[in-house]
Amino acid sequence: MQHQHLTEIMASIIIVGIVLQWLGWRLKIPALILLIIAGFVLGPITGWINPKEDLGDIMHPIISLGVAIILFEGGVNLKWHEFKQNSQVINRLVTWNVLVTFSLGVVASHYLVGLSMPVALIFGAIIIVTGPTVIVPLLKQANLNRRPAALLKWEGIINDPIGALLVVLIYGYYMLSESETLIIDVIIGLGLSLFTSLILGVGIGHIIAESFKKGKVPEHLKSPIILISIFLVYTLANLVQSEAGLMATTILGITLANTRLSSLDELRRFKEYVTILLVSTIFIILTADIDPEILQRLGWESWLLLFLIIFIFRPVSVYLSTIKTNIKWKERLFIAWVAPRGIVAAAIAGLFSPQLMEKGYVGAELLLPLVFALIILTVVFHGLSIGWLAKKLDLASNHPDGLMLIGASSWCIALASELKKNEIPVLIVDKKWDNLKPARMQSIPTFYGEILAERTEEVLELSHITKLLALTSNKSYNTLVCSQFAPELGQNNVYEIGWYEIKENEKKIPSEAVRGNTLFDSEIYYSDFVAKFREGWKFQTILLSEEFTYEDAINKKKDDSLTIAIITKSEHIFLYPFEEDKIDKDLKILIMFIPPKK
Repeated sequence: MQHQHLTEIMASIIIVGIVLQWLGWRLKIPALILLIIAGFVLGPITGWINPKEDLGDIMHPIISLGVAIILFEGGVNLKWHEFKQNSQVINRLVTWNVLVTFSLGVVASHYLVGLSMPVALIFGAIIIVTGPTVIVPLLKQANLNRRPAALLKWEGIINDPIGALLVVLIYGYYMLSESETLIIDVIIGLGLSLFTSLILGVGIGHIIAESFKKGKVPEHLKSPIILISIFLVYTLANLVQSEAGLMATTILGITLANTRLSSLDELRRFKEYVTILLVSTIFIILTADIDPEILQRLGWESWLLLFLIIFIFRPVSVYLSTIKTNIKWKERLFIAWVAPRGIVAAAIAGLFSPQLMEKGYVGAELLLPLVFALIILTVVFHGLSIGWLAKKLDLASNHPDGLMLIGASSWCIALASELKKNEIPVLIVDKKWDNLKPARMQSIPTFYGEILAERTEEVLELSHITKLLALTSNKSYNTLVCSQFAPELGQNNVYEIGWYEIKENEKKIPSEAVRGNTLFDSEIYYSDFVAKFREGWKFQTILLSEEFTYEDAINKKKDDSLTIAIITKSEHIFLYPFEEDKIDKDLKILIMFIPPKK
């Protein structure tokens, strides 16, 4: 009966977690806010979940392995060449900003709240972590301009493992130092931890990379092998040196990220899926395990500390770390406000808090409630205000949709120009410099290069792009581009110009599973647009209103005119063919491709 109850609990946690992830995406609010609420409801409020009683001894291993996988994710996203290529501001944010935040957090928590120095040091390291699992969804939600989005994204990705490694090192130091050994023994122990992590992380990472490159592992086993390698590295490192596993898994991720694996994108997607499950599950478990009385016992000193971290320490650290840089004051103000803490901070606190309490360190019982209170406050404050503040500071796109057009033919540039006139953000990408010249002369944003190249990902910030239009003359290339970007933008948001329909031999057409959505009309092809544009066809904007509706415009159009897109009053754009439910009174603009007047 107990096993049945545990099965029901685990199933309910996973189901609720994923449903709330979807609901957060649907409502455009941070999912962590909903997960926190769910944890309190399922845990202390209703009593349905009691993690310590229900999970017992396996709670610690579940959290430990979950954190290991999440930190591996942080490592996979950390590429050294990308770090070196980024601006001086990013370098400052991951060095001086870390040092200032850590120092202020340690001093304030020790002298203001009364945490013992080991607990204060670990708390200071935890608050460094801003976490990509929180900040990346917020950036997508806010449609930030490229520069502030890039700064916040890379700060979160790089500081995530830095904070985790600091916690492990600090904890390892005090675990070794309390055994009455000489300081040299403590240094040797820490060195052994670093050495073990490097050997296991780098060594196993290169073994995996070489075996993948030489075809020693079939495609269907690559993701499972990556997963078991995380567990292997974590376990072996902990056997050699206690709590070295987290550091080792992070180094494993960094190693794999820099080995140029051809299948790394697929592995990243697998990692992302697993991480979403872990984030949802661990967050609900950790929140359900919080005793509300502990939060109530946080005195005014604790709440003052949290106030200082959010409203004083973060602005001060960002200001000091960005002195004499080329960052604008609006960008500095925005970055100084946005620093949400997320799953890694929660998981690390949940992992080390019980161990510190067992050792009897003063203030260890406050570590978890302090961290969770900080997470709740920052996720709510920053999550709900990021879009509003970005628009107030003119750092966000005024439109919810941005289009990337692949191919710089004459008619494609004309389409981009028409979209730009209607204030829809556009970006034209082409491999030929001369093709982009007309677009540059019209001040249309362009990118010269191969969109599928690895370097393009490093230099092209696409946080404002929500839809992709593959409009080259090479139909197979269009399909390849759509299949590459579908996991990032969503299958419903990648489009390509129509393939020639060969009904009697459809084997000549790629599967719908890899193709993008067909643009404009399944029987209108690239050559048709080229020919019609040469004949004098042009793109035209038609203003819609209650007096002149979409139906009126369609009824009045010439028979051979082509419907291209509609734009709503809320600035969303829908490309033809669109669903009938998109055609309502909220429409503002209709874009058509019309023939010349005779």
